[in-house]
Amino acid sequence: MPHYAYKGRNHSGSLVTGTLQAASLNDAVSELSGKHITPIEIDERQAPARKPRPSTAKLARPRLTTPVFGGGKVDIAELIVFSRQMYSLTKAGMPLDRALRGLEASLSSWGMKRVLRDIIRQLEKGLDLTAAMSRHPKVFSQLYLSLIHVGENTGRLDLAFQQVGKYLELERNTRKQFKSATRYPLFVIVAIAVALAIITTFVIPVFADTFAQLQAQLPWQTRVLIAVSDFVVTWWPLILGGIGGAIALFLRWIATSHGRLAWDRRKLGFVLVGGLFERIALSRFSRTFAMMLRAGVPLVQALGVVARAVGNKFIGHNVLKMRDGVSHGESLYVTASKTGMFSPLVLQMIAVGEEGGNVDDMLDEVADFYDAEVEYDLKRLSASIEPILIIFIAGLVLVLALGVFLPIWDLARAAR
Repeated sequence: MPHYAYKGRNHSGSLVTGTLQAASLNDAVSELSGKHITPIEIDERQAPARKPRPSTAKLARPRLTTPVFGGGKVDIAELIVFSRQMYSLTKAGMPLDRALRGLEASLSSWGMKRVLRDIIRQLEKGLDLTAAMSRHPKVFSQLYLSLIHVGENTGRLDLAFQQVGKYLELERNTRKQFKSATRYPLFVIVAIAVALAIITTFVIPVFADTFAQLQAQLPWQTRVLIAVSDFVVTWWPLILGGIGGAIALFLRWIATSHGRLAWDRRKLGFVLVGGLFERIALSRFSRTFAMMLRAGVPLVQALGVVARAVGNKFIGHNVLKMRDGVSHGESLYVTASKTGMFSPLVLQMIAVGEEGGNVDDMLDEVADFYDAEVEYDLKRLSASIEPILIIFIAGLVLVLALGVFLPIWDLARAAR
């Protein structure tokens, strides 16, 4: 029976270390929980005779990657359906290979069919489910793989699929709410851009030719519009090329680690939507962290997985700082307060959860709090953007009216 060296905190928050003997990692976690010790880190001291399973910390970069060729993208709705069905089948006690074959035959998505077909082949070769899924990192995220890995090791694969299915459904609802709140403003902005392009390219040149034939003295507003129109009509290939090049450089910049970190940090300061981005990321952090702790993942490993799952590299960088602080013996409350990300109310809830040994329950409460804030912000977003759009459209109409109709009025007055 293997021995485990552990580091954790007792009910008073003091750091405790030691070793214990248990049949599995799950038994070790259960024994520590029975002693009212929250595990921070657990290491197996006795190496097993068989080839070890891939650890949770190594799932971020799977050695085997097989992309889905010709099968289309697997969206979040298909993953939700797959997770729900796997939960029902594994809970009923159906063998894993038989369950996957049944799902592969019933799915209509060609992309998901190819993924399941490859997973079944890898299971037949002797790989476990986590290793087989890790061949498709674009389909199964780090969080998904980590929860399935814990479910396999603890013998509760059905609960792992249930938890990840609920998480994906919450993610989908948040995305739907955000798209619904931004659909109308984006439509208006696109319509304005198209109208400006048509007016600048086709309408203003006609007026400019008419005014040139009449040899009229034009006001400065009209001269500015004509100059802008002439520039766009003459140099539009360079303008489009410059816009395309700027977008390509921007995408290349945010693809780098430094660029993504700087961009994600800057997004949090945007007017109207910066706070919304922050609350969405913190809600995702709280929810995923609670899931990892409830699944029995040690604290340090859970923070490392959550840092990659929050969807914002700047906040993930702060979560990694929390992990480093916890690994050096600091409490979760102290490390969370040092990041400056959480409000005093949320920090107090984390402290209470740490003292009572129910951090996962308190984090669920924190996630519910942030979800309510996100829902309120999304409802307020449309109401906040509409006045800005109205003012912008009114200003645009005013500029066009002054630039186009002032010369016509001057000509009519001169004719009279």
